Amino acid sequence: MLAAAPAVAAQDVTVPSGQPLSLLEVRLEEVPVLARFRFLAPDLDARGFEAVADDFAVLCADLALPALAASDVTVDKLVISMSAKDVPFGEVAPDVTQFFEVFSIENGDCIWEAF
Repeated sequence: MLAAAPAVAAQDVTVPSGQPLSLLEVRLEEVPVLARFRFLAPDLDARGFEAVADDFAVLCADLALPALAASDVTVDKLVISMSAKDVPFGEVAPDVTQFFEVFSIENGDCIWEAF
């Protein structure tokens, strides 16, 4: 893991779905060089993936990239995740709705990677 996670100012992030979100954690990893921005999304079960799909690109471009730039951190990939409950990183919780999207970072832009 990289030495320091970027500072993310406490702020309201408006996403297309209008769902309430709070940042749980930012994790930086060295191999591959990536950042994980983990969000708590308590309404996720009621909304489903289709309703929140556009939120991922907004979180990448409007929150994650500026936070990384402000901390002078460069990554190749960025993972945005949303979870209906606070599940510790790496723990399995099959009863908790969680969605993940991966983006490559190219020329300062988030490029969604379908997988």
